[in-house]
Amino acid sequence: MIVNKHKPWIETSYHGVITENNDTVILDPPLVALDKDAPVPFAGKMIAYKLHEQQLPWDSTVLNSSDGSGRLRLMSPIDCELQKEYTFIIQAYDCGAGPRETAWKKSHKAVVHIQVKDVNEFAPTFKEPAYKAVVTEGKIYDSILQVEAVDEDCSPQYSQICNYEIITTDVPFAIDRNGNIRNTEKLNYDKQRQYEILVTAYDCGQKPAAQDALVQVDVKPVCKPGWQDWAKRIEYQPGSGSLPLFPSIHLEMCDGPVSSIQITTELQTNYIGKGCDRETYSEKSLQKLCGASSGIIDLLPSPSTATNWTAGLLVDSSEMIFKFDGKQGAKIPDGIVPKNLTDQFTITMWMKHGPSPGVRAEKETVLCNSDKTEMNRHHYALYVHNCRLVFLLRKDFDQADTFRPAEFHWKLDQICDKEWHYYVINVEFPVVTLYTDGATYEPYLVTNDWPIHPSHIAMQLTVGACWQGGEVTKPRFAQFFHGSLASLTIRPGKMESQKVISCLQACKEGLDINSLESLGQGIKYHFNPSQSILVMEGDDIGNINRALQKVSYINSRQFPTAGVRRLKVSSKVQCFGEDVCISIPDVDAYVMVLQATEPHITLRGTDRFWRPATQFESARGVILFPDIKIVSTFAKTEATRDLKTTGTAPKYTVLEEMLHNLDFCDILVLGGDLDPRHECLELNHSELHQQHLEATNSTAGYSIYGVGSMSRYEQVLHHVRYRNWHPASLEARRFRIKCSELNGRYTSNEFNLEVGVFHEVSVSDKEHVNHLIVQPPFLQSVHHPESRSSIRHSSVVPSIATVVIIISVCMLVFVVAMGVYRVRIAHQHFTQETQAAKEAEMDWDDSALTITINPMEKHEEPGRGEDETEEEEEEEGEEDISSGSSDSDDSEDDEEEEEIGRGRHGQRGTRQAQLEWDDSTLPY
Repeated sequence: MIVNKHKPWIETSYHGVITENNDTVILDPPLVALDKDAPVPFAGKMIAYKLHEQQLPWDSTVLNSSDGSGRLRLMSPIDCELQKEYTFIIQAYDCGAGPRETAWKKSHKAVVHIQVKDVNEFAPTFKEPAYKAVVTEGKIYDSILQVEAVDEDCSPQYSQICNYEIITTDVPFAIDRNGNIRNTEKLNYDKQRQYEILVTAYDCGQKPAAQDALVQVDVKPVCKPGWQDWAKRIEYQPGSGSLPLFPSIHLEMCDGPVSSIQITTELQTNYIGKGCDRETYSEKSLQKLCGASSGIIDLLPSPSTATNWTAGLLVDSSEMIFKFDGKQGAKIPDGIVPKNLTDQFTITMWMKHGPSPGVRAEKETVLCNSDKTEMNRHHYALYVHNCRLVFLLRKDFDQADTFRPAEFHWKLDQICDKEWHYYVINVEFPVVTLYTDGATYEPYLVTNDWPIHPSHIAMQLTVGACWQGGEVTKPRFAQFFHGSLASLTIRPGKMESQKVISCLQACKEGLDINSLESLGQGIKYHFNPSQSILVMEGDDIGNINRALQKVSYINSRQFPTAGVRRLKVSSKVQCFGEDVCISIPDVDAYVMVLQATEPHITLRGTDRFWRPATQFESARGVILFPDIKIVSTFAKTEATRDLKTTGTAPKYTVLEEMLHNLDFCDILVLGGDLDPRHECLELNHSELHQQHLEATNSTAGYSIYGVGSMSRYEQVLHHVRYRNWHPASLEARRFRIKCSELNGRYTSNEFNLEVGVFHEVSVSDKEHVNHLIVQPPFLQSVHHPESRSSIRHSSVVPSIATVVIIISVCMLVFVVAMGVYRVRIAHQHFTQETQAAKEAEMDWDDSALTITINPMEKHEEPGRGEDETEEEEEEEGEEDISSGSSDSDDSEDDEEEEEIGRGRHGQRGTRQAQLEWDDSTLPY
């Protein structure tokens, strides 16, 4: 019995090569299967080889079953260009245990990798059947154009192009191995205007191209290329958004060949403000707009009563730029800046500085904190020396007793280029970082020093020079600064973030591109950080023309700085194989920013009213501006439609309302400062925070500041209150409001307010009841807070009081009867007396009061008014008690609002010179 004990054995891998258009695969090693059962019949012989991949172009066959040899047989043609390699699995099978091929065994799987060998069967072909180029006469080009051919063979030997050749003879052109065609001599337009040459290509098997390429070279005469169809003056209307600068511009190249062109558009604004048009709000307002942390101290504020140390400096009021000529400095008052700065603080400033005169320049101090007397120690200072910015920080001995960093030096070109730059010094001791125009700079030199020994000498903080209080005969300024400064601030205890720094120095005007999506492919562009320079690059003149036509100017300020912005467009053209082949003249133009429509800010509201003394004493006080309105208008000229009489339409001016922000409103106290012992102005901080505004309070008034809408300022002003704890001696208080936009560039009218006081007058003499102020029973009863305040509560009414009340009522009836007769007589002369009457000495807010006058008397007797008024108040209080008047305190607010409304109405009428009857509700 035959037993098949062993499996066939083959190699683990095979490598083969087959040439295109051939059917023989050469394997290494040869395909042979061995079996340990040999020479046993069947079990030791091979019957087949099996391929495990489908759709292979060949099959396997056994050449000799005894020795196990086999081969791969090609079943279909193969093509290297379609598939270069094949990988598959093969196994060998023996004949099994008998002639029926039962119990056969198979070998392990082996990997076969076959590579198809290429045949140079394809000729090179050019990508384009014809090429065309244009050259300018009189020039030698490194490359006029480049032709390119390809080969479809699969191998590197036959697929690569190794050479190009010009077939046409006697032409002044040559071609290199990369297909670049150049002229070998200067071409002449008059001699020959066009050349046609044939070019062929060879692959690395030296097989020539199947078809030659035709190259046509046109010769053009010399011309003057440049930009066409652009305007030198471009007018920009404020608020118009993005304005295209060159909507029709195009580049005339005289049909010259261009491989690429680079255009640089520069907006020159270094003579506008601090380098460009920026917001001119105060530094505190700008810091708040940019999200800076609170606590900033402005060392160069606008001169005012509270900040008078900058009053003597040269200043450009429109931009709050302080100019230092080397002869002046400013002393910062004590208490403005903390004496000892923490290990963290920030100094910010705008600086414009040029080279210092002389070979050995002296120090130019920007900021200095030195001894006020006796000694001349500098505790911290910021100064310029030989175009280097130096920051000095000397620690006190009690803070550190070791050798520590004290001077930090930076050397920058910006320090002496006579241009505006924004500097931020972030101190996190011992690390000090400088930001210039948003870029970070580390000090190139840091020197150490010992701490300053403690002393009781006061310190003096100065700007523009350093105070020398000791070691001299007379204390004086020294180390003066030459240049311009603006927005010099210090913030103790905090450092500024990169985001805030970038916001603070950002320009509000610059270049822009309308519709970036439509620039087209192949156009590269780049802006500088301030968007004053735009660089565009492309290889197609048409795309470049369309790209430059989309360049625009934009100014996001509502009220931009009017004037000229110069424009310059420079071009750099690169031809084939040359760095610069054509010179394009620059475009010199300018943008004229027109004057913005100036707003007319108006404050309106009740300018005079009276309140009872008790309301001034209350916790709420008196609301000063309950109905104030802030309106901004501008004049607009329009043409009428009536053209019948004149050939041109007549024009008329209308006022239109406009919306913009405000940056501060000042409430000033007129007639002397407030006495903090018994009067004050108040405003809830919650109202300020809700409107994102801030305020400062002093005896001279109240200042509300921060960039916000007019409606926000209205809401805050509606809650300003005046309190007086001792109003007995107060007759009236006067206030004035003035609001501003853009740090005083546009200001409102001066709104004056006068607040009068109703004093309670006690009446002791009951005989003068003819001046008693009462409310007749047929008139509407209106109870005021001041009436309630004069009520004298009593739990028990004695009998004598009852008698007095009865007598008073009888006398009241007599007064009313006589009053009716008086009213009829007075009504006849009412109109004449109203027209002839003049303004009384005090404008009473009598719209909410009903005054009854004794008809038997025309004038008040001297010396009796005060007693009679006191008697009237007492009688009125007793009448209210006897009638059981119980007005709730909840109606106090409603009565106050009603009184305010009537006060506004009553002030529009003409006041009478003498008091008359309130006959508005009496029937005739």
